[in-house]
Amino acid sequence: MTVRDALNSAMEDEMKRDSRVFLMGEEVARYQGAYKVSRGLLDKFGENRVIDTPITEMGFAGIAVGAALAGLRPICEFMTFNFSMQAIDHVVNSAAKTLYMSGGVAPVPIVFRGPNGAAAGVGAQHSQCFASWYGSVPGLKVVSPYSSEDARGLLKAAIRDPNPVVVLENELLYGVPFEMDEEALKEDFVVEIGKCKVEVAGNDVTIVGHSKSVGLAIDAAKILKEKGISVEVINLRSIRPIDFKTIGESIKKTNYLVTVEGGWPHFGVGSEISAMAMEECFDYLDGPVERISGADIPMPYAKNYEERSLPSVELICSRVEKLLNK
Repeated sequence: MTVRDALNSAMEDEMKRDSRVFLMGEEVARYQGAYKVSRGLLDKFGENRVIDTPITEMGFAGIAVGAALAGLRPICEFMTFNFSMQAIDHVVNSAAKTLYMSGGVAPVPIVFRGPNGAAAGVGAQHSQCFASWYGSVPGLKVVSPYSSEDARGLLKAAIRDPNPVVVLENELLYGVPFEMDEEALKEDFVVEIGKCKVEVAGNDVTIVGHSKSVGLAIDAAKILKEKGISVEVINLRSIRPIDFKTIGESIKKTNYLVTVEGGWPHFGVGSEISAMAMEECFDYLDGPVERISGADIPMPYAKNYEERSLPSVELICSRVEKLLNK
């Protein structure tokens, strides 16, 4: 099942399960979704529950938050999270803080979802990763799926959650097929928010990533295995909260940590995990934490520069070998 179809099936399941769930955003209905993630939902649920909006993120995000406050459970799609900057006041100030500021009286059960980070040749204003931005906000939960199982299970969990959840998808993963077991296809299947997944077991070094970086880490682990290096790859899945218990247990086994992300290096997800590692596992580390990230520049448009600005399998391999003095 592709990631696109996994997300589609998750929304269909939850819309069947709960009549309060509805989808709104640009081109989600008649056009079947900008990336065809909402394909077929308009025909199945009608215009009251699959709603095309004008091109005004601030407007429709505000409407979605208001709907959540009134007892509905909206899924608010941003055509890309770069456009969520237009609506960040509603995401952060209206959705994330209201339960706290109301003394627990007014929950905001809303999902903000859409593609995040760099795609291919879309330039600086369409390539930013918002994992660290939204991950820094109390009151939000933030998830970043890699596989179809992640996408289906995390989105279903997000829709059922009584709190605001930001679901950071990846445009380049939408069409990628992953194997799905029978359990993951069940209507009651969810992936718990706040839990990592060990994708590859290993003993020599721990690599932690999220979204597309997980696939790069898995490919790097295969190459490094041929060179006699046993890599443990952890799929973060959840940015906030972070499951450092699983990461910490891995560090205690391997004694080395590498983080991989497509976002900028300053104040990133890798920075937060590095700080946690220093606070919780300093005595178990046999070397410095190695951070691999996107380059500290606005994303170039030219393909050759764009490729050099993002993590790669080759870069991960060389940094791991350097860390282990291989």
